[in-house]
Amino acid sequence: MVSVGVDPVADEHSGTDLVDVPGPDPMTTTTTSPAAKLAPPPAPSAAPARPAPRPHLRIKPASGWSLLNFREIVAFRDLLWTMAGRDLKLRYRQTALGAIWVVLQPLMNAAILAFIFGRVAKLQSSFLTCFAAMLCWQMFSQVLSKSAASMIGNSQLVSKVYFPRLILPLSTALSTLIDTAVSFVVMLVLLALYGRAPGAAMLLVPVWIGLTLLLALGVGFLSSALTVQYRDVNYILPVLLQVLMLASPVGYSVEAVANASPLAKQLYMLNPLASLLEAFRWSLVGEGHMQWGYLTYAAAVSIAVFFAGAFTFRRMERRFADVI
Repeated sequence: MVSVGVDPVADEHSGTDLVDVPGPDPMTTTTTSPAAKLAPPPAPSAAPARPAPRPHLRIKPASGWSLLNFREIVAFRDLLWTMAGRDLKLRYRQTALGAIWVVLQPLMNAAILAFIFGRVAKLQSSFLTCFAAMLCWQMFSQVLSKSAASMIGNSQLVSKVYFPRLILPLSTALSTLIDTAVSFVVMLVLLALYGRAPGAAMLLVPVWIGLTLLLALGVGFLSSALTVQYRDVNYILPVLLQVLMLASPVGYSVEAVANASPLAKQLYMLNPLASLLEAFRWSLVGEGHMQWGYLTYAAAVSIAVFFAGAFTFRRMERRFADVI
């Protein structure tokens, strides 16, 4: 027993009595059993479960607008530029004149068309107007023909390596744009030689180039997808391009068709290239008439053909590696 007390002096004032509090016996020894020593410590309280991490890549079938995965094309933009640069290098490798052919081809074609339609057919045609329309037409024909052959020309890549297949026809458009830019500089030199000052209408040239590219790429997407299964497209397409050039105002103006009959003009303007080439010539040379109704129709057709061709390409893309 342990006695706990209070100071006597304080006890006198407070009147507190001594209290006996039981305490541990000094002779008593506390022992622990071996089983208690070997027992595992108590488990800590379980932490709250964390949510599963979000997957970095989701594989699911594409449908609808997800077929046109432009983000994937942007992610592979380095490959796009590499393929465009390779196309330029291969095109003019082992040629005596090299990149001079970029300028000589439209110059020679414009001179031939100006002679046939201006001198022989006696239509309103000149070398300057023919060269202006030839720039736009050559861009369209080159993008269409090269994009149609892009899948067959890169069959080893398509069958072995994964990448967005749309990059192949798109790379041909980039390389063709570089050629068009060089020819456009020649066009500015010709305008200065002929005494034609460029006006504010030249600011619309990028719009006509963009619409023409959309139309060419849309038909090119469809042609390249069909070429994988049907190689006959390679033989049909050059003939169709020659017929389409004669049915488009490259060597002559739309006015020559309008003077024939109103019905012939309406049927002729169903070709979207007719409005685009005439607008391109009007923006550069200032000759021709802008018909905004037909231009709206041409713009709608170009956008619709681009998306229709891209959707068709993406749907047929799954079988490219098996049949190419």
